[in-house]
Amino acid sequence: MHLGIFSMSLSVKNLDVSRAFYENLGFEVFGGDPGMNYLIMKNGASLIGLFHGMFEGNILTFNPGWDENAQPVDPFDDVRQIQRSIKAAGITPVQEADESGSGPASFVITDPDGNVILVDQHR
Repeated sequence: MHLGIFSMSLSVKNLDVSRAFYENLGFEVFGGDPGMNYLIMKNGASLIGLFHGMFEGNILTFNPGWDENAQPVDPFDDVRQIQRSIKAAGITPVQEADESGSGPASFVITDPDGNVILVDQHR
């Protein structure tokens, strides 16, 4: 099973302050929209998302079907197949993708320590 490109989705108190902090660490704005309260930042192959007021806590995020430049990769494991695999392994999603659909979808699980993991397919 290949989960896709990994990033951290960070819940931030102040988008501008967080942006400046991560820019000082060598990250550059890669995507997002400050008017919509989020930015995607990149340093090499490392990605972080800065999100203000969208969710509590931080989220480990995987994007099947994308590389670190948000470009399509083929082949890739569809989010529904990944969900079936994790369910077969005894992991129960907190939110499920509709397994009868196709294209963009996501599901959410938590690890044994309560860390939220989002598998979010955009294509």
